[in-house]
Amino acid sequence: MTDELETKAKYSVASARRASEAVENARRSNQSWAERRRAMRHTSGTPVDSWMRETKVLPRDEAREFARKFLKKYPKAAYWSEVESWRVLDDDVIEFTMRRLPTAD
Repeated sequence: MTDELETKAKYSVASARRASEAVENARRSNQSWAERRRAMRHTSGTPVDSWMRETKVLPRDEAREFARKFLKKYPKAAYWSEVESWRVLDDDVIEFTMRRLPTAD
């Protein structure tokens, strides 16, 4: 019975080691993919993806007004416009990125 327990213990340690190695290999390959994408984005003059982005830092009321005008000028139905990301900075200032497709089809 002791041999059976030792075999199970060895198997579970080996299994955990293989799983750990697989996770580490996946992390490395994803990291290298991200680094390649970042390098392409910074070396070429054209964007890698087709989205047009505008990043602004404005007081809250001005940010709302800008977003309304942006969405009116580039409607979501035609340009897939949206607020991609936003965050609140000190003194109620908003940093946000609006994105849209370059043309409506």
